[in-house]
Amino acid sequence: MKPFVLAVFYVMVVMLPLALAWTGAYPPRSFWNELATGAGLLAFAIILVEFILSGRFRSVSGRTGMDVTMRFHQLLARTALALALIHPFLYRGLFGYQRPWDVTRQLTLTTDFTALTTGLVTWILLPAFVVLSIARDQLPYKYETWRWMHGLGALAIAGFGMHHTLHAGRYSQDPVLGFVWIAMFAVAVASLLYVYLAEPLLQRRRPWRVASVRPVSLKTWEISLQPQGHAGLAYHAGQFAWLNVGHSPFSLHENPFSISSAPAEDGRLEFVIKELGDFTSSVGQIKPGTKAYVDGPFGNLTVTGRSEPGIALIAGGVGIAPLLGILRQLHNQKDVRPTTLVYGNRIEEQIAYRDELEALATDHGTRIAYVLSEPSATWSGVSGIIDEKLIRSLFSSGEHKDWLYVLCGPPAMMEAVEKSLIGLGVPSHNILSERFIYD
Repeated sequence: MKPFVLAVFYVMVVMLPLALAWTGAYPPRSFWNELATGAGLLAFAIILVEFILSGRFRSVSGRTGMDVTMRFHQLLARTALALALIHPFLYRGLFGYQRPWDVTRQLTLTTDFTALTTGLVTWILLPAFVVLSIARDQLPYKYETWRWMHGLGALAIAGFGMHHTLHAGRYSQDPVLGFVWIAMFAVAVASLLYVYLAEPLLQRRRPWRVASVRPVSLKTWEISLQPQGHAGLAYHAGQFAWLNVGHSPFSLHENPFSISSAPAEDGRLEFVIKELGDFTSSVGQIKPGTKAYVDGPFGNLTVTGRSEPGIALIAGGVGIAPLLGILRQLHNQKDVRPTTLVYGNRIEEQIAYRDELEALATDHGTRIAYVLSEPSATWSGVSGIIDEKLIRSLFSSGEHKDWLYVLCGPPAMMEAVEKSLIGLGVPSHNILSERFIYD
């Protein structure tokens, strides 16, 4: 019920300004004018609540899943954009100076030039902000630069929108609604302060040190961290964390990586990182002893508390990281359930932790299917990609319908696998996956 309760609470919060406006003392205008005002009120309420849906608050994403939280965040941002764009065009016959007998401004809009200007600035900034967010991967900026732009842009939109709402909004002249707007704006700003100030201060008190960096396959590295002066991180195998290596905890040089280790008594953390650009291209040059900071754990890609009779782990490329942690945990706990690992790569040299996986196949009884899309002439394993045909060949028997399936890899692979599993009769709640690319 927790995700449902959060959804209901969200709807109540974003609808509160509308409810206060329409039940207040101000008499209504015509249908189109009320619709225009309602669109503006709802758009700004969504914008303010969006600050909480950034994915960095475990009290929210931990209950609904990072995938759901971020998808919700993106869809609502686009909803707010649509409402804000149509907001000024819906007004009818309200232009001109306020009449002395029209004290509640039923007949005219505000003539406050500053209030109208901040509304116009918000109206221009918001579509640019949403487009730049959707096109993030195509922009010629580093991720850290984009984060600065995203945070400052969101704050600017909220600030200009707040001024416009309080000074141009007819219903917002009501003291109760005005207080609600100020409270919502304060929570939004506080969320930014938490992410960019309070959380780094907490991380500063819990530093880590790089214990080792080693290659585990072609252009793929394992970085191992040890806690310094604290017990480490409490997490479940399969979760991920934001990793900051060699920078101040206040730096934006942090990136999300799946944890490949299983919870250990010594507090050690391991991450598998593939060279893709920016920080990842230089991970092999990190020296042992380098200070690091960790923000986490996040994510629901974990088998903890699941009681299905078998577990299938399906990975593509570096998606092996969280699934390796899960396999290690199952082995450490001497879990006797049957497990299958389907692990896809382009070439054989990209297979990471092959010796350990073979040992798990022997010691834990894990069935492993390596899949290569560009195999060599000597390759004796499965050739091709992880698609519907392969999934059906591996999991079409009746006993597999009740298994738990954990997916991590490229979006196209996960979509194909999910579709195939649903076609085989696997319930959707038995399929775990988290996406970090949505457009």
